[in-house]
Amino acid sequence: MANACINMSYWPTHFKASTTIVIPKPQKPAYDMPKSFCPIVLLNTLGKLIEKVISHRFQFHSVQNGFLYPNQLGGIIQRATSNAGVYLTHTVRAGWVKGLHTSVLAFDISQFFPSLNHDVMTSCITKASFDPRIQCFISNYLSNRSTQYC
Repeated sequence: MANACINMSYWPTHFKASTTIVIPKPQKPAYDMPKSFCPIVLLNTLGKLIEKVISHRFQFHSVQNGFLYPNQLGGIIQRATSNAGVYLTHTVRAGWVKGLHTSVLAFDISQFFPSLNHDVMTSCITKASFDPRIQCFISNYLSNRSTQYC
């Protein structure tokens, strides 16, 4: 099914629809602020499975062709976040041997991806030398998405 979606450059409409359920966070003093609630997005289970297959293929292609920075660790297969700790420790100790001091600046970019500009995304896919069918598939995948709130 993943192959058919990519070959046809089409992501079925029923996979683009989601339901967002807003759940109150426990033990909040008041529920009159948006931060007192947690939105949970529910997607079609079969669609999520196919997305995972396609995601693994994209990741493999990206790593194989050097599109991802070699030290991109979190979220990449065989590059766990724990590897980031090992790499950081190695870098700090190598600096100490050279008599250097090390500072670390860390930040979380997890909320970057939901706000990613779709045109930028398709441009990156094109520059990464993905097959034109995949480029069209990504454009179709990102368009006409909807959610229903409960």
